[in-house]
Amino acid sequence: MNLSMNDQPHRSSSTFRLLAVLFATTMASCSVGPDYHRPEVPTPAAFKSATAAEAGAPQLGHDWWKLFNDPALNNLEDEALKENQSIQGAMASVEAARAAAKGVKSAFYPAISFDPSVTRQHTSANTNTFSNNSSGGATFTNYLLPFDLTYEVDIWGQVRRSVEAANAQVQASQADLEVVRQTLEADLAQDYFTLRSYDVQYKTLTDTVATYQKQVDLTNVQFRAGLESAGDVASAEALLDSTRTQQFEIGRQRDEEEFAIAILLNRAPTDFALAAGSTSEEPPIIPAGLPADLLRRRPDVAVAEANLAAASAQIGVAVSEFYPQLSLTGDAGFESIKTSNLLDWSSRIWSLGPSVSFPLFNGGKLSANLEQQQAAYKELLAQYRIQVLSAYQDVENSLTDLHSRADEAKSQAAAVAASQDYYRLTQLQYQQGIVDYLTVIDADRTLLANQLTAEQILNERLVSTVLLMKALGGGWDGNSPPPAH
Repeated sequence: MNLSMNDQPHRSSSTFRLLAVLFATTMASCSVGPDYHRPEVPTPAAFKSATAAEAGAPQLGHDWWKLFNDPALNNLEDEALKENQSIQGAMASVEAARAAAKGVKSAFYPAISFDPSVTRQHTSANTNTFSNNSSGGATFTNYLLPFDLTYEVDIWGQVRRSVEAANAQVQASQADLEVVRQTLEADLAQDYFTLRSYDVQYKTLTDTVATYQKQVDLTNVQFRAGLESAGDVASAEALLDSTRTQQFEIGRQRDEEEFAIAILLNRAPTDFALAAGSTSEEPPIIPAGLPADLLRRRPDVAVAEANLAAASAQIGVAVSEFYPQLSLTGDAGFESIKTSNLLDWSSRIWSLGPSVSFPLFNGGKLSANLEQQQAAYKELLAQYRIQVLSAYQDVENSLTDLHSRADEAKSQAAAVAASQDYYRLTQLQYQQGIVDYLTVIDADRTLLANQLTAEQILNERLVSTVLLMKALGGGWDGNSPPPAH
C-alpha cells in the first residue's frame, strides 16, 4: 500500500476515530445471561441432636487435632500436611486453575504477532500488461516485516462471563484443596486413635495371657496332685489359646493401621514404626454452633457452589453467541524489494478495520449449546442442595453418635466394675470349694470381654469426635484466607 504524506493526517485521524468508537462500544457493552445469586436452601434453626453444652459457636482452628493434647498425633499431622501426595496433587490443581484463569483473561487484550517473511517471486509477462520485458516477467525478492493485530470487542460480555467461570473454578479448586486437607487430617486422626486402641487392647490381652498361663500351670500342678480334673486343665488351656488368638489378631490389625499411617505420611511401611502408647480417657466437647453458619465453614459446600457459579457464567457465554461479534484486525510494518530501504519511512505499510460476524444459520447448534449449559446448571444446582443437606446430616450423625457412645461408655464402665467384682467373688468361692473351675473361667471371659469392649467404645467416641470436627468444617472459614501448607 502506497501512501502519500498528504494522506497521512487524514488516515491517522480516521484511525483514531475508529479506535475511539470501538473503545466507547466496549465501555457501553453489557454482559448477557443470568447474574449468579446463591440459591435458597432450607436452613433449620438449630441442630436437633445438639445439647445445651453444644449450642455455642465451634472454637476450631486449622490445627483442631491439638484439642486432644496428644504430642504424637500433633507430630504426625504436621508431617502429613508437608509430605502427603494427595495434598501435593490438590495444590497442583489450584495452580492449574489459576493458570487457566490467566489464559481466559488474556482475551481482554489484543493479540499482536510479528511475522517477518522473505519471498522470491517471478511474475508472468503475459499477465503484467505494464511490463516492457518481452523476454518474460520480472523476478524480485519481497521483504516483509509486519506486526499483525487482532482484537475481539467484548460487547456482550462473552469474555467477562468466561472470566467469571474461570474465577469460580479457581475458587472450587481452592475449596477442594481444603476438602483434601480435612480428609487427610481426619483419616490420620482416626487411624491413629484406632491404632492406640489396638495398643491398649493388645496390652490387656498380653497381661491376660500371662495370667492365664499361670492358671494353666497351677491347674496342671493341682491335676497331678489329684485336686483338679482333666476337664479343668483342658478348659484352662482352651481359654489361654483362644485369648492368644485374640492377641495375634489385634496385633495384625495394629500393623495394618500403622501401614495406613505410613502411606498418609508418604513413607514406605517398612520404613515407619510407631511405638506403642495410649490415648486420653475423655474426648473434648465440641460445640456445634448453628446450621446457618455451617455453609460457610464447609469446603465441600463451597466447591459445589463455585461449580454452580461457573455453570451460571457459562450460560452467559452461550447466550452471547447468539449476538453479532465485532472484531478489530490490523497490521503495520515495512515492505520493500530491497533490504537497503526496507526500514525507510516510505516503506511503511498499515491497515486497520473492524469486522462483524452475524450468526444467521447454524442448524440449531447455538440453541443446543444453550440448552446444554442450562441443563448443566440445573444438575449442579441439585448437587449443591444435596451437599447442603448432607452437611447438616453429617453434623447430626456425629452428635448422635457422640451422645449414644457416651451413654454406652457409662454403661460399659459399670459392666467392667461388675465383672471385676464377679471375678473376685468367683475366685474366693472357688478357693472355698463353693463353685467349680468352669465358673472361674466364665468370670475370666466376661471380665476380658467387657474390658476390650470398653476400650473399643472409647475409640469410637474419639473417632466420632474427629468426624464431628470434620463435619463442622475442620476450622475452615470461607471468609478467611487459606492456611499455609
